[in-house]
Amino acid sequence: MRVGINGLTWALVVGVVIGLALTPDGRGWLRHPTLMLGGSAVASASPPENRAPSPETAAPPVAPTPAVQPLVTPLKARLAEGRLSVGVFGDSMADGLWAALYRDLNHQPGVTVTKFSEVSTGLSRYDYVDIQAKTERQLRETPVDAAVVLFGTNDAQGISLDGVIHDFGTPGWKAAYAKRIDDLVGLLRANDVAVYWVGLPKMKRTGFDAKMAVINAVVRERMTALNVPLIETSALTADAAGDYAAYLPGPSGRPQLMRANDGIHMSMAGYLRIAAPVAERLKRDAGLIEAKTADPRLDTPPTG
Repeated sequence: MRVGINGLTWALVVGVVIGLALTPDGRGWLRHPTLMLGGSAVASASPPENRAPSPETAAPPVAPTPAVQPLVTPLKARLAEGRLSVGVFGDSMADGLWAALYRDLNHQPGVTVTKFSEVSTGLSRYDYVDIQAKTERQLRETPVDAAVVLFGTNDAQGISLDGVIHDFGTPGWKAAYAKRIDDLVGLLRANDVAVYWVGLPKMKRTGFDAKMAVINAVVRERMTALNVPLIETSALTADAAGDYAAYLPGPSGRPQLMRANDGIHMSMAGYLRIAAPVAERLKRDAGLIEAKTADPRLDTPPTG
């Protein structure tokens, strides 16, 4: 009897595997069972053990030129009307960025800084949280004038798009990631929101840092194509040799702890460090401070 049951069990297993292999979704599940079952990545946990991209796949993608993006109301004009609402969008890294920007900007007359970020989210896993749909809902419920965006620490994993799963770092992944960036920027601008994108900082683990560099490269290429201000933070969070450093000189010049123990997130001092050029750019575009010699981290003209 046991032999008969075992034989029936094996027959069922073989039948299921063959059935999965005959369908696109089934083949995708067989290649990436965690992705299809909805496994999630959390930046505060250990980085995902994906294959590190080769130098060839680390090159920026060749993405199609997006449709003409709508112009938005300049921040100076917004503030002249008596208000300027800044929203911070992103993952857990953006949570800290929001706290730092709130401290820097929220005391300015007419300026408010609101947190729209959510931990464990990103642009790769729309089966977990659809950032495009979520952002559309957030803008409908709470309109803003400017969006500061910081995603990426959860995005070093495959993207499922149109029934195809693109492994991280491949040309298909880069094109899919670029499209999601373009779609998000397009959504924000269609709602008359000025966009400011913040790059990812230096990371402690070499392999994870290499993956974040791939994401930064895609973001950099798209921000240039879309004419979106990009505030780079990798060099800002590295030492003089360009390496990761938990301690960096603070405002007084003395070493100050800038990073959390996980080697990914920042301390409050670290968030204030990466928020400073973002706040400066926002204040400059809003006319709160005079324009000065261009900061190399801010290599695009004022958003308009």
